[in-house]
Amino acid sequence: MPHIIVEATPRLGAALDLRTLFSLMHRRIAESGHASADTNYVPQPAHGRKHMLKGSDLLVAALENEGVDRVFGIPGEENLDFVESLRKSSINLILTRHEQAAAFMAATHGRLTGKPGVCLTTLGPGALNLTTGAAYAQLGAMPMVMITGQKGVLSSRQAQFQIVDVVSVMRPLTKLSRQIVSPGLIPTMVREAFRVAQEERPGPVHIELPEDIAAAMVGDPGVVPTHPVEIPLASEAALDRAAQIILGAKRPLVMLGAAASRPRSSENLARFVLRTRIPYFTTQMGKGTVPGGTELYMGTAALSERDYVHLAIERADVIVTIGHDTVEKPPFIMGPDGPQVIHVGYQPAHVEQVYFPQTEVIGDLGPSLRLLADRVEGKIANAQALLPLREGILSRIAERATEPRLIPQRLVHDVREVMPPDGILTLDNGMYKIWFARNYRTRVANTLLLDNALATMGAGLPSGIMAALLYPGRRVMAVCGDGGFMMNSQELETAVRLKLNLVVQVIEDHAFGMIRWKQATDHFQDFGMTFGNPDFVAYAQAYGAKGTRVGSVDDLRPALEAAFAGGGVHLVVVPIDYSENKRVLVDELRQRLPVAQASASPVT
Repeated sequence: MPHIIVEATPRLGAALDLRTLFSLMHRRIAESGHASADTNYVPQPAHGRKHMLKGSDLLVAALENEGVDRVFGIPGEENLDFVESLRKSSINLILTRHEQAAAFMAATHGRLTGKPGVCLTTLGPGALNLTTGAAYAQLGAMPMVMITGQKGVLSSRQAQFQIVDVVSVMRPLTKLSRQIVSPGLIPTMVREAFRVAQEERPGPVHIELPEDIAAAMVGDPGVVPTHPVEIPLASEAALDRAAQIILGAKRPLVMLGAAASRPRSSENLARFVLRTRIPYFTTQMGKGTVPGGTELYMGTAALSERDYVHLAIERADVIVTIGHDTVEKPPFIMGPDGPQVIHVGYQPAHVEQVYFPQTEVIGDLGPSLRLLADRVEGKIANAQALLPLREGILSRIAERATEPRLIPQRLVHDVREVMPPDGILTLDNGMYKIWFARNYRTRVANTLLLDNALATMGAGLPSGIMAALLYPGRRVMAVCGDGGFMMNSQELETAVRLKLNLVVQVIEDHAFGMIRWKQATDHFQDFGMTFGNPDFVAYAQAYGAKGTRVGSVDDLRPALEAAFAGGGVHLVVVPIDYSENKRVLVDELRQRLPVAQASASPVT
């Protein structure tokens, strides 16, 4: 069907609103014999006509302008113009088997690269399936752009069928949620979406593209050029104040949090620790920011209190928290008689009952830490006062790592042995997450991807798929419990279709293990947490993947090595003995506390 160009007349003045204008255009089409035509045109002057593009073409051009090379998702009929525009572009459409998985993949792209990942869904049910992924990115500070379809806004030929106010649904879950109401606004709206998604604190942005706006023709307004945005440095006064506190500390300690894992920051963070020589520990999402093999690493706060790393935290009189985000489960509990805390971050601290720093250094983390190190390097008399505790802390955590049982400590040990320093683990959410956070030693930033913010199940496999796509030359392993794996297990087909090299380890205990553990430690009856499983090996093979079941502890490491060596998608099933959960994480940790305190259950 030819596009119709309607020449401007005095009756088509600027005073007409958009709905009236389109009604007029519908009438012109009907008069010209093209009564079935949609809104694929706008009035143009008789002379100097512009090159015409569909709204969906403008959107794809704007995405290309932002450097987007992949879009994840499941399109619907409302997205078909956009899909056709993608087909003619340089951007790959990666079809997933569930919209939630598409959001997890896009968010993980943002986490690993610092640039927003993009996901696509239709309206209504498809868009609503993004909500968990939106919250995952929002709490985890992962830049992501979500594009959802919608019925036409200039007519409603299907009434309210499938229509949900997705823009309003997404507002509390995103940094920005907007509907595109005119194709000419697309370039500026996309540029704004990516800017907002990336600026500190990063997170998800939602754009809704109605189908008639996607199909509407408009003169090409061009894309909005991108440009770098520099984050201001911390003020001189704040740096001087922090330096004075650090120099006066008797037992200083550094903590690296979630925001310390931003890809642009890791080099300067490592240099700060090495220049100050202050021992450090990490939160769960801060692991790997400084190589965990250095002689200053004190451990990871997998629990909020009472663990062995808290022996150092409890003795510190000054703690420098770098990049701490209170969306993480607390790595330590502040109290009125506790240490003085210096908050160093991109943004001011959120004051909480458990976190209320006494002073703050706000600015671009890397350069600001370099300026702070300039003020204190070589002058901290007591920099290593807590270091003598290190050997005892790490040796207690490493106990039973080579025991001949398939217990969590042995599992973590053997996984560490088969993963090279730059190998990437993506964890789902379950009991094993505490053990990996506590026991797994990281040597490179962003090589242990776990979620200690939303802490959702179902993200481990999609995150592993994204990591394998980004880094095809590195070993990537998704570690999932049997409960979390089954929430998005259909994405095995996606991984096979993409011809990825990915090992998926399924830890099998036939239960929602973390809740069952809490049920036991809080003295409830064992009830309602167990289930059956399919034959996971056959299940993997049905998708075209390979499958292996580990029969004994001696088979674990060889099975993982063989899975990596064989290439492709390989699922390895590991039955786990979780009897250590209570012995180590409850009973053993209570022994170092007074009886009155020891009666309470652990804060995880």
